[in-house]
This record gives sequence, C-alpha cells and structure tokens, in this order.
Amino acid sequence: MPVTATPDARGEHMWDAVWGQDDAVRTLRAAAEDPAALTHAWLIVGPPGSGRSTLARAFAAALIAEPGDEAAARQVLAGTHPDLTALRTEQVVIRIDEARRLVERAYFAPSLGRYRVIVVEDADRMTERTSNVLLKALEEPPEHTIWVLCAPSDADLLPTIRSRVRVLRLREPEIADVAALISQRTGVSAEIAEQSARHAQRHIGMAQRLATDAEARARRAETVSAVLRVRGVGDAVEVAGDIVRVATDDAKALTAQRDAEERAALLRTLGVAEGAAVPPAVRSQLTALEDDQKRRATRSLRDGIDRVLTDLQSLYRDVVVLQFGRGDSLINREYESELRAVAADWSPERTLTVLDRIAETRANLEQNVAPLLALESMLLTVALGLTP
Repeated sequence: MPVTATPDARGEHMWDAVWGQDDAVRTLRAAAEDPAALTHAWLIVGPPGSGRSTLARAFAAALIAEPGDEAAARQVLAGTHPDLTALRTEQVVIRIDEARRLVERAYFAPSLGRYRVIVVEDADRMTERTSNVLLKALEEPPEHTIWVLCAPSDADLLPTIRSRVRVLRLREPEIADVAALISQRTGVSAEIAEQSARHAQRHIGMAQRLATDAEARARRAETVSAVLRVRGVGDAVEVAGDIVRVATDDAKALTAQRDAEERAALLRTLGVAEGAAVPPAVRSQLTALEDDQKRRATRSLRDGIDRVLTDLQSLYRDVVVLQFGRGDSLINREYESELRAVAADWSPERTLTVLDRIAETRANLEQNVAPLLALESMLLTVALGLTP
C-alpha cells in the first residue's frame, strides 16, 4: 500500500510522493538523519515504474534541506536547487561529456544545503568508457557530495561501479495496489485502472498513461490483435511495418512541439528575430541543438518499439503459463481464447523460442539494428517458428 508520510518534528514532507516502498524510505530517511548510516554513493534498483527517480529526488531533498526548511526541500523536488545536479538522458546513451560535467559538479562544495547531491536517473545507459569517468569520483568522493544512481538492476552497471555503491532494491508493487493508486490519482473507473495496471505490468507511469489515454489503449489492443493474427511471411512484414510506423508517429508527436520550442528559445537567447536568417556565427549552436534533438527522437522511437516488445513478451508469457496449466494470472485476459488456441497449437519449446527472440530483438535495437528489419525477423519466428 502507499507510504503515508507522517511529518516528524521537523515537518518534512519530501517523502509524500514515494509510493509503496516503505522499507526503502525507512533506510534512506535514517541515512539522511544520521551521518553514521550515510554512504557516499547509492544505487537504487527496481523494475521500471517502481519509483526509482521519485525516491532519489526525495532522498536528495532530505540530504540537502536543513531540518524544517520545507522551501529548500520543495526546490530540490522541483529540480531547481543549486546543490542538486540531476541527469536524465533522453538519448540512446549517456554521453561521456555529460559524465565529465557531473564529475566536475561533484567537486563543488554545497552552496546552500548540507550536501551536494548528484542523481543519475539512467545509469544503465552508460557505456564502459562513460562509467570509467565516474570511477575516480566514486573512489575518492568529496566529503559533502552524495551520488545517487538509478537503474533497473545492479547487473546493468559495471562491477567496478557496483563495488563502490550501496545497493538499495525496491519492491515490485501488486497490480491491485497500482490500480488503486491510478484510480485515486486520475479518477478513472476501477475496471480501466485494473486493466491498465495489468497491461502495464505494474509500471506506475505506463499504467497512468494507459488509464488516461484511450488512444494508447486502442493502439496496444490493435498491435496485440495484429500479432496474434500473424500466420506467414506476408503478415510478419506487414505487422512489422505497422509497428514501426505507429512508433515513429508517436515519437514525432512527442518531440515535435518541444523541438520547436527549444529552437525558438535558443534563437531568442542568441538575439535572432523570428523568421530571420541565422547568422553564420551562431549556426554551430543551432546545429548542436538539432543533433541533440535527433538523438532524442531516436531514443523516443526505440522506447516506443521497446514498449511494444514488452507487450509482446507479456503475450507469450501468458501462452507459456497456459501451456503449463496455469490460467489464473494472465496479463492479457481479454485475449484468453486466442491465447489458449496458440497454447494448444504450439509446443512450449516454440513459445520459449519466441520469447528468446523478443529479448534478443530488444537487445539488438540497443545496438543500432534497423527497427524494421529487427521486427520482421522477430515476427518471422512468431509466424513460422524459425530460429535466427
């Protein structure tokens, strides 16, 4: 159930937004209040949607704000406090120059708060070279700097990083609890909240999006139904193309307005009037912005396709469950008759082969494989039981 923060004598409310992680909150509250319990570097791990970033921000607020200083705590939670440096990359990987800037900030003394806190929300997106940039800062940390890394699993980071941090594991919430939270937050019906929590596989953010976006629910249903109808090469090619097209349209919709606003803001900062020609002297800054936006668009597209692959994993996970005689915990209950038909037609080995191919496809997309080719290959396995 949700954590209900009881304000202590200092009136702190920074933990209110943390949901369902009572043990983790107790650990971090104790560390923030007692220097003897505080470690210079933390790694918060948990499944997507478990609240890693929210917990990291709450911990940062407890570390930075003086006891009773709720204004400072609100600044940290809003991301505007000078002693908080947070990195949440919207690109394929965290770039090495971004890591170097974090390390530079780590050696600054706190300006207003008790500690300087560096939060890396997507630590699993660091390459080996980028991870190595952090190592010295983690090995020889400044006295008043605390690192907080977030990742789905500690296995996503290099052993050299893992050995220098304290790992805090978050629990995965129950579907009923996520549904109750979503219903409370959004006012949607209990039925839609439960379905959204189940389809999102307990991912709170994704469940909220599904619950409040009828088009997102419809797109998921259309994709799942289409994949269940794949029977041959032609179907595989057609459905792969549809998935990439929809993901591309979604990525454009998510980034187009923001790209335009960023471009306009940069031009205003550079003193270039709207509609005027861009002077050669500032074109490099505009080009740098456009390059960042292209990388963000690539990340958005891959994230969209990855969400589809997550849905397909849940689909064939349900098939395996049925093949082993368990039908009481289906994620995709709405398709039970179709799933039972697949479970009867396929061997468990074929289903597991498909699940392996979906996992391989997710990994391949992270290695810059063309999305359309990757999806076509994966769906051929679905259609024909082929192995690569």
